[in-house]
Amino acid sequence: MNKSELTQKLAERTNLSKAEASRAVDALFSVDDGIIARALKSGEKVQITGFGVFESRKREARTGRNPRTGKEIRIGASTSAAFRAGKGLKDAVN
Repeated sequence: MNKSELTQKLAERTNLSKAEASRAVDALFSVDDGIIARALKSGEKVQITGFGVFESRKREARTGRNPRTGKEIRIGASTSAAFRAGKGLKDAVN
């Protein structure tokens, strides 16, 4: 399911117009100023009971290997977004 399909399903289920549903999806998931992205940028976790947890994880600097040349390279520290599915979501999928 892509973003437009998600917007369509949200509009159908909540009796919102497609434009309103699109704004709701953007408010949650927008990379630039979405609620989840803002929380992760500020170091907060977003926990939705039964669904899962969005969190940012720090990765230490490490040594890697260029697969083409085999030469060792230095990979800098970084922060990445992560999602852990909650028990309710896991049970629903299984």
